[in-house]
Amino acid sequence: MKWVLIAIIIFVIIFITILFSKLKVYFRYDHLNDDDHIKVEFRAWFGLIRYKIEMPLIKIDDNSPTVVVKQEKSMKQESVNKDTKQFGAQDLLNYFHDVKAILHSVVSLNRIIKKFLRKVTIRQFDWHTSFGLGDAAYTGMFTGAFWAMKGSIIGVISHFMKLKTPPNLSITPQFQFALSQTSISCIFYFRIGHAMLAGIKLMKYWKGGRTIFRTKSLSALSNNKTKSM
Repeated sequence: MKWVLIAIIIFVIIFITILFSKLKVYFRYDHLNDDDHIKVEFRAWFGLIRYKIEMPLIKIDDNSPTVVVKQEKSMKQESVNKDTKQFGAQDLLNYFHDVKAILHSVVSLNRIIKKFLRKVTIRQFDWHTSFGLGDAAYTGMFTGAFWAMKGSIIGVISHFMKLKTPPNLSITPQFQFALSQTSISCIFYFRIGHAMLAGIKLMKYWKGGRTIFRTKSLSALSNNKTKSM
């Protein structure tokens, strides 16, 4: 009995230590013309635990030096069908019920994600870009647009997460030749307990079952999505 109690105490101490431990994530994305590479490394307990993922994002066509991108497109001919339907008070109530259910689902999911992102701290953020379009006028015009885009993205990140240090941004235009090169590296961390809590909330949210719609169109759409998943 004594050893069982000691084992339980040790287990509780280890579990609490894991909950309050910080998981540090090193993220790096490099893009050079047609080559893309992503590297993600997870560290915990002052680097004693490490896990690294590297993903080269490139696929070259065998017949030409181009990147292969698979796209699916579908077009349907529009047809005009005249149909007369009657809507009663119950139909209107069912419609409002379904709209309310959709809004509740979206808000609940966003609330869980936003609450977790507030616990994430970005310690370092570097984003350097060098590009050229082969035309000096267009390159200069797009330089301003890229600065605006970077500013907007940093604004969104700082709104949802904690930026511990100012981001290091740069854009180097190349007016003489065409070039596309960018590098993003950041270091952020969060407590494992916060991630586990967010994961439990998400599992509980999805385990609650799909939203039950009262109108036939939304109910059929929900059933199709559930089957596809």
